[in-house]
Amino acid sequence: MPDHLDALLAEIRACRICEAALPHGCRPVLRASDTARILVVGQAPGRRVHESGIPFDDPSGDRLRDWMGVDKSVFYDEQKINILPMGFCYPGTGKSGDLPPRPECAEAWRDKLMAEMGRVELTLIIGQYAIGWHLKELAKKNLTETVKAWREYWPSAVVLPHPSPRNNLWLRRNPWFEQEVLPPLRQKIKELI
Repeated sequence: MPDHLDALLAEIRACRICEAALPHGCRPVLRASDTARILVVGQAPGRRVHESGIPFDDPSGDRLRDWMGVDKSVFYDEQKINILPMGFCYPGTGKSGDLPPRPECAEAWRDKLMAEMGRVELTLIIGQYAIGWHLKELAKKNLTETVKAWREYWPSAVVLPHPSPRNNLWLRRNPWFEQEVLPPLRQKIKELI
C-alpha cells in the first residue's frame, strides 16, 4: 500500500469530525487498499460492528458473503476487497432501525479515498445513501427499481438490497433477485479474486 493511502487511512481512523453527533463515539470502520478490484459500499456500521471494529461482522455480513460467494478469509482480505461505508462510524439507533450515515463523512473523505483505489473493477452498492452517492441521477425511483435495472450498471457496479434479516420480506417478494442477479455477481467476483 502506498504511503499516501496509509497516511489517508490513519487520518480517517483518527477522524472526529462528527463526534458530537455520535451517541456512541467515533470508531471509523473501513478497509481499503490500492490493489483490491472489488469495492463494497454500505451505509454505516451497526452497533455490533461498532463494538468489534470489523465491517459486516453480523448476520448482514453472513448474507452478503453468501450473495458474493466468498468466505470470511476472502471478504476480509483488503488486498482483494475494499469495504467503505458511506459513514465510517455507527450513527446510533432511531425509531425504525439505525440512523442514516453522517453526511460529514462522505463529504470529507469519499473523493480522496476513491482516488486512491484505481484498480476497482466492480462496486457493490448497498442501500439508498450509497445509491445516491454512486449512481446519482442514474438511480431509479426506488430501491426495487434500481436493483431491477442491474444490467444498466453491470459490469462495473451492481446495486443490492441491504442484506439485513430485516429485508427478508423484500427478498420473498422479489425472488428474481437471487435467481437473476446473484449467479453473474458470484461469477464476476470469482474472476476478480
